[in-house]
Amino acid sequence: MKLYAGSATEFIQLNIQNKLADLLREQFLQQFGYNPSQNEVMSWRNSLFRLSDILERQNLSEQGIMVEYKLPLSAKRIDVVIYGHDEQHQKQAVIIELKQWEKCNFTDYDSDYVLTWVGGGNRQVLHPSIQVGNYLYYLKENNSAFYQETKPIQLSACSYLHNYSISTDQTLLDNRFQEAIDRFPVYGADDRDELSAFIHNRVGAGEGMTILDEVEHSKLRPSKKLLKQVSDVIKQKLNGELQLFGRAKAKGDYILLDEQLIVYDTVMSLARKVKKQDKYAIIVKGGAGTGKSVVGLQLLADLTALDINTHYATGSRSFTETLRKILGKDSASLLKYFLSYGGATPNAIDVLLMDEAHRIREKTQVRYAKSTGRLQVEDLLHAGRICVFFIDDYQAVRKGEIGSSSFIRAQAEKMGCTVYEYDLESQFRNGGSEKYSQWIDHTLHIRQTATTEWRQEDAFEFRIMDSPHALEQAIREKVEEGYTGRVMAGFCWPWTKQADADGELHKDVVVGDYIRPWNADENTKGMRRGIPKSQYWAYDEAGIDQVGCVYTAQGFEFDYAGVIFGNDLKYNPDTGEWEGFPENSHDGQVKGSEDFVQLVKNTYRVLLGRGMKACYVYFMDKETERYFRSRVRR
Repeated sequence: MKLYAGSATEFIQLNIQNKLADLLREQFLQQFGYNPSQNEVMSWRNSLFRLSDILERQNLSEQGIMVEYKLPLSAKRIDVVIYGHDEQHQKQAVIIELKQWEKCNFTDYDSDYVLTWVGGGNRQVLHPSIQVGNYLYYLKENNSAFYQETKPIQLSACSYLHNYSISTDQTLLDNRFQEAIDRFPVYGADDRDELSAFIHNRVGAGEGMTILDEVEHSKLRPSKKLLKQVSDVIKQKLNGELQLFGRAKAKGDYILLDEQLIVYDTVMSLARKVKKQDKYAIIVKGGAGTGKSVVGLQLLADLTALDINTHYATGSRSFTETLRKILGKDSASLLKYFLSYGGATPNAIDVLLMDEAHRIREKTQVRYAKSTGRLQVEDLLHAGRICVFFIDDYQAVRKGEIGSSSFIRAQAEKMGCTVYEYDLESQFRNGGSEKYSQWIDHTLHIRQTATTEWRQEDAFEFRIMDSPHALEQAIREKVEEGYTGRVMAGFCWPWTKQADADGELHKDVVVGDYIRPWNADENTKGMRRGIPKSQYWAYDEAGIDQVGCVYTAQGFEFDYAGVIFGNDLKYNPDTGEWEGFPENSHDGQVKGSEDFVQLVKNTYRVLLGRGMKACYVYFMDKETERYFRSRVRR
């Protein structure tokens, strides 16, 4: 999808006549269903005119031009792509990222970033060379025109900051960015001749409209090279050191057992023989720690190894971004979010694996994407030929998360899918103790189970701590021994989004003299280098210094889990019931919900179930602590 496609001659004329920005505005409204911002229209008017001037000086006419080209199955758009042939008559495409920046500064947060004025404030953004390079890699691995065996289109990229004088402010040329700049040059206001040469050397021989047409009609799917690369990395991690699932596993194959293997074999069998007219929905139910994510990742590895177009989608930014970090940046084209499929081509994905399907929301809402008007689950079923939903019906923790096995089944049947349903019951977390998860469910009154009391077992330890200091100290000691561990809490304190003057996170979590910061929010400003971004809190070693919440912990597991049980949920011994206290909650997603008590119960169920070897808990409310103690038998 793009907002404009035409010849260089037409592109230049539309800019000279000041018509292109208005044409883009009309196309934007038609495709997305609402008007672009005035700032975006002005950026089109200013930046595209500057680029048009450079093309006109080079007397370019037969090149093909795309403006605002949407990357496959992504909300990201490339500003401009120019198509043509070089002097050796090789097919070429040049990606150009346009920016109106006038200056920028260094940031200590990350070497890939700079600080500049965008969107009405100073923000940390990717260096232009790194940003445009990421676009190139993504497009190169996901549009067959750029990786086909016969005459693939050669792809280059650069950025043009037409208001920025790089000769007087060389921040962008600092050595920390040199590797990216060498591959993907950045040009400023004084570099028009250099940019002209860069473009002319690649597409100067013209005949670009046929190449543009080839790109538009090529298959949008990952390359075999990428599929093999991701498959190999996943297998390596599953067989060795995938820290998402606690301490490193023993070397050797990760063995799927019993019902896990049944799910795996079913999906693999269907994927090998599925026909164009077939539609399948496979619902895999299981509580925390039953191995849903491991089965999903094993399927991703083995399906991609067979060149079966497979995506792995979640509703969790933390889980998805951590997976991308572990598996490499190229994996982003396979590791998606539920909201990525709003405008997908029907049956574009052979197998769509959806982890944490309980986080499916009612509708897909994405900036710069027109709503389909369908339910989000319908968008997902629409996109995949075989859709696999890994779900825990008791893990919805936000208002608006409507995914449930019965709801998904109903929608799948309505859309004509053949539905299979499986239960994963064996516990691989909590020391393999199914009784622990049953006891938590029973104690929180989530569901009735036969396990009304917890008897301490060698395989898993549940310990109530006298103070949050003692809790944190116990977790730190285990981390020093080489285990994984984190402290988490209910959402009972505010969450400051601005770092303190010294770059440290503001210490919002206060329990007496225990004072700690939450993990960083994804939009936290001004924090010092070395503090992990929110999506990496569970994986980065420095995450031990912050308290995590359910949104950053869900989907992960640690050898040792520490939980501060807050005052938003208390047990009333007089009524024998759990009571919710929205006034003690700072979770805007939950506190106004009619289902507040159930959602907070689910929150603590998630937090108390993160441990592989032990869970240590501090209770702020002493009646609640007494209730838990009464249900523990030594």
